[in-house]
Amino acid sequence: MMNQETENEIIQRVLNGDRDAYAPLVDEYKGPIFNLAYRMTGNYQNAEDLAQETFVRAYKALRRFNRKKRFFPWLYTIALNLIRNHLVKKRVAPYGTYIEPDCVISQDDKQDPEQNAVRQQEIEKLNFCLQKIPLDLKEAVILRFYQGLSFKDIAEISGISLSAVKMRVYRALDKLRESMKEQTGEQDRRL
Repeated sequence: MMNQETENEIIQRVLNGDRDAYAPLVDEYKGPIFNLAYRMTGNYQNAEDLAQETFVRAYKALRRFNRKKRFFPWLYTIALNLIRNHLVKKRVAPYGTYIEPDCVISQDDKQDPEQNAVRQQEIEKLNFCLQKIPLDLKEAVILRFYQGLSFKDIAEISGISLSAVKMRVYRALDKLRESMKEQTGEQDRRL
C-alpha cells in the first residue's frame, strides 16, 4: 500500500493541475475498490461501474480531502456510500451476493477431491448464511475478513467507533455461526 507522504505528493500535483498524476492512486486502489463493490453487489458490471464512479467522485472532491488523514479510508468511505446508494436505488437485495473467499488450496487438497467437495460445500453454506445477515454486519465481515482491513481502518471508513466496529464484526460472526448451525440442521433433516 502506498504511504501517506507519497499519496499527499500525488494529490498536491493533481490539485496543481496535473490530471495525469491521479493515475497512480487509481492503479494502487482499483483492485480493492472493485473487490469491495463486487462482494457487496455480486455483479461484475455493477462493480466496475461503482469502482469507476468512486474514483471520479474522489477526483472531484479531492480539494476537500484532509491530507492529515490517509487517502485509502477516505476513498473506501466514498465507495461504500456509492454501493449503499446503488443497492437502495436498484432495490437490489444486499443479501443476494456470492462471495468467493480468498483461500489457498494446499497441495494435499489438490490431490483429494473429497476434501475439495467438502470445502466447496462449506463455502457455499457460508455464502448462503452471509446473505441472510443485515447489511451493516455484512459490510463489517467483508471489510474485515475479505478485504483484510484492520478494525481501526473499518472504524475510520464507517465513521463509527472502534468498539462499535468490533461489536459489529462479533455480532456478524455470531449470526453466521447460528445460521450455519441452522443450515446444518436443515440439511440433516432433509437426509
